[in-house]
Amino acid sequence: MSIRVAASPGEAQVAVVASDRLVDYALWRPGAPDGVGDLHVGRVTAVVPAMAGAFVALADHQGFLPDSEGGKGLTVGTILAVRVTRAAQGSKGPRLTARVDQALAAGGPPRMLQRGPGPVARLAERHPDAAILVDDAGLAVALRAEAGRPVSVTAGVFDADIADAVDALSRPVVVLPGGARLSIWPTPALVAIDVDAGGALEGGGGARGRHEALNRSVLPALAAQIRLRNLSGGIVVDLAGLSPRRRTALAPDFVRALADDPLRPRFLGFTALGLAEIVRARVHPPLHELLSGPLAAGLAGLKAVLAAHGQDPRRMPALRAHPAVVSALQSDDVALADLVRRTGRAVTVRSDPSLPPFTWLLETDNGQGA
Repeated sequence: MSIRVAASPGEAQVAVVASDRLVDYALWRPGAPDGVGDLHVGRVTAVVPAMAGAFVALADHQGFLPDSEGGKGLTVGTILAVRVTRAAQGSKGPRLTARVDQALAAGGPPRMLQRGPGPVARLAERHPDAAILVDDAGLAVALRAEAGRPVSVTAGVFDADIADAVDALSRPVVVLPGGARLSIWPTPALVAIDVDAGGALEGGGGARGRHEALNRSVLPALAAQIRLRNLSGGIVVDLAGLSPRRRTALAPDFVRALADDPLRPRFLGFTALGLAEIVRARVHPPLHELLSGPLAAGLAGLKAVLAAHGQDPRRMPALRAHPAVVSALQSDDVALADLVRRTGRAVTVRSDPSLPPFTWLLETDNGQGA
């Protein structure tokens, strides 16, 4: 087993590989961490009995401290130490716990005391026997300190199969061996997954038995996609071909398929329509959220700049981008500096309100398209 880290400016793809198979995955942005595990000194700004908790001001944002995690009995103005247990979601701030050493809260303004572990350190703890391979020597130095064990530098940490498996995580449709398909559609309310038999039912046998066998066979792959994409919250699954009554026979198979997930998702049963219900804790943002928005676009632009420079070291194209993309890159503490470290040259980033949201273009220094 190995933990493989493929780095680009401001971002690293972290894949855990066992027997040439992708078993865990995370996207790491050192300059824009999700905050989980961060230790803060905070100040209570509001106590909300109706929500069974309190709002706590942190260094540059606000989090929610449930009564069950140490919020009960606090008053406005209380200074305390808290740790982030769940990343912010949309307009909701991070979830906090006060189950930490309160001697750390020595008064003073809200401030961060310590960053939480990044994805490589978390996955290294989960897989203590896995070798760590990284394709960037500069990043390797930091990872040795964070992971607390040797890190090897090697080119091409992703072979073609692993690269394809990682790329597939950004697409909604997963084609499985045999022809069955999973269609994965996150919505603001829940994640909907549809199982389509495709060409997998060709052959003999009764239709009902073949549908049951097909659905049973795809559940391990379905559970793997939930884990790799870090899908969370409510998840509903529409199986292929079986009546709602027949689907209940697959309940034990759902439980077995989900058993190895470290977040311990729960299979809740089937709705009256026959939809399987799963709930999985949200701790870190799901992959589809990380792959959308202005920062994702900006980092893709920097990756394109690096690729162009690699093809011709004399060339350093400028990046022209929508203002939201430019702002996201400027707010990232690492990405632009990382590109300078790799190329020895600064990139010119130009804001262009005429571009569609989350878009960018490469151009030459004279403003022409590259």
